[in-house]
Amino acid sequence: MTESRQKVFDVLERLGIQVEWEEHPPVFTIDEMDDLGISGRGCVVKNLFLRDAKGKRHFLVVLAKDKQADLKGLQERIGCSKLSFASEDRLKKHLDLTKGAVTPLGVINNEDRTVEVILDGDLVGQNRLGVHPNDNMATLWIAYEDLLKLIKDHGNPVTILDEL
Repeated sequence: MTESRQKVFDVLERLGIQVEWEEHPPVFTIDEMDDLGISGRGCVVKNLFLRDAKGKRHFLVVLAKDKQADLKGLQERIGCSKLSFASEDRLKKHLDLTKGAVTPLGVINNEDRTVEVILDGDLVGQNRLGVHPNDNMATLWIAYEDLLKLIKDHGNPVTILDEL
């Protein structure tokens, strides 16, 4: 098991969170997950790693795979300057992740706890959210409440928004 996966499982074990694990070939897009049939087994999430105009604030937006985020509306709701996608360098620096492996579990790598997590309200109550374990060669199935518990335990700011 890779060091990044082991770190995920150590946190899950410490928090008493049960997950299902599914190995698969590397996937880089939701379409690739659909092609493998993974997304038919639960609510697969997509993750957007964003930054504000000055690069001072970073956001991890987590929403259902088929949902589109209104970035302009989101920036107004969270009170920040223009949002754009963060670079791969920023992704590596703040979450220690690579393109195609973005996951809400990446917050465990954000030691300064500055990445703000925004969860789509439509995910509330879901029993099977599909997320990567900090790489794109497996999917973990985790309950929404357990994902929220993990994020809060780590200490990253989290906001739940009904309208993304």
